[in-house]
Amino acid sequence: MTDYVLAIDQGTTSTRAIVFDHSGSVVSSGQEEHEQILPRAGWVEHDPEEIWRNTRDVVALALTRANLNHRNIAAVGITNQRETTVVWDRTTGEPVYNAIVWQDTRTQKIVDALAGSQGRDRYRERTGLPLATYFAGPKARWILDNVDGARERAEAGDLLVGTTDSWLLWNMTGGPDGGVHVTDVTNASRTMLMNIDTLTWNEDIAAEMGIPLSMLPEIRSSAEVYGKGRERGMLPGVPIASILGDQQAATFGQACFEVGTAKNTYGTGNFLLLNTGTEPVMSRNGLITTVGYKIGDAPQTYCLEGSIAVTGSLVQWLRDNLGMISSASEVEALAASVPDNGGAYVVPAFSGLFAPYWRPDARGAVVGLTRFVNRGHIARAVLEATAFQSREVVDAMNADSGVDLTELRVDGGMVANDLLMQFQADMLGVPVVRPAVAETTALGAAYAAGIAVGFWSGQEAVADNWSEDRRWEPGMDPAERDRLYRSWKKAVTRTFDWVDDDVD
Repeated sequence: MTDYVLAIDQGTTSTRAIVFDHSGSVVSSGQEEHEQILPRAGWVEHDPEEIWRNTRDVVALALTRANLNHRNIAAVGITNQRETTVVWDRTTGEPVYNAIVWQDTRTQKIVDALAGSQGRDRYRERTGLPLATYFAGPKARWILDNVDGARERAEAGDLLVGTTDSWLLWNMTGGPDGGVHVTDVTNASRTMLMNIDTLTWNEDIAAEMGIPLSMLPEIRSSAEVYGKGRERGMLPGVPIASILGDQQAATFGQACFEVGTAKNTYGTGNFLLLNTGTEPVMSRNGLITTVGYKIGDAPQTYCLEGSIAVTGSLVQWLRDNLGMISSASEVEALAASVPDNGGAYVVPAFSGLFAPYWRPDARGAVVGLTRFVNRGHIARAVLEATAFQSREVVDAMNADSGVDLTELRVDGGMVANDLLMQFQADMLGVPVVRPAVAETTALGAAYAAGIAVGFWSGQEAVADNWSEDRRWEPGMDPAERDRLYRSWKKAVTRTFDWVDDDVD
């Protein structure tokens, strides 16, 4: 009996496989971390082959822990870290270089050259995106320019390029022996190579970036059968039926189907998406326009997105680099040991600032220090930085959409932190709502795959299954909220203009 759907969640720090039943409940899971390769300041890489090995391992773990096999799985959905870019040989299946991760900033000179006199919005009208190191196109260009022989092999048609969804799908469906080279509209919209209106590759931009069209995957919807699991794999013959970038998957899993609904995912970074309907809305306030999802033949849904590079990874920095805590879960108790931040602010511009500033010249800063400030104040400032950054994005969304947010649905690892969630509600002045099933990213991919094969009837089943776990109401005095936020905005300005031409 095919009573379950399997989701593969290929994230920035780990890969997970989660089995869901028809009610959208988690049945079992497997998870493995992969190495964060940091060759130089600003460079972040992953080993694509390690990710593929881990994917097979976690699928096996999830199935065996639930005493299941491939015959029990109706469909597989894939959700993935977006923008992280892999280039590989179509004949051997070997990557020509490590995956360049979305956080990586090495492509700044490429981005500056492409911007030229036209500025960072050169491609915004066509792609919805500003020119930034964040996106996949410049990463592919860097690999072709810097790996010996890569450009020649690419132009000869020997190399393929894709985000990690394409890398996994190609391997899962046969690799060199008939692997399917496909991506979905949500991931394609993060390359800076896709026309945001027609959902097709833009030949002119690809040529300007020096990326042969023969390398690129076919763009498909977010929910359809792309292929079936390879015969010698863990999932032989099982339909692989959805792909969604992780933040779009979370938006789908949170049932944000109505125009004006929004969710915020608290992970390595924060990503706030607002459903704007079937027409793309261009931002005037530092957000990006992205495809939210496209289910089969139905019209695509667009979102405005505010992408924040460093939130959960700031807690990791507190743990790994400073040694102030031994596990991420300890940060809440340390922050709660003091009643406020003691005047200290941490602005985590480790790789510049994303939305709404898009300032690659910024670098992290700790400001407002006095002799009074202790470890607890720093821990509290670390958590508050996440809420302040999210407030900046919400302000930009309210300005772009013309409609003020009335509540915020949240998910991701940090939403277990009650202190942070309460402070987020206080900073926004609106309720913050956590769903009963916190694994919304994997759940969104599972729902899309299940809809594609008829396991679920449609989006109404997703909405019916969604339920609230907890709600935080704002309780801070508005004058105090304004004072704290004003100080945060001052702290942010202190990070600007740090990087000079001779400073990496």
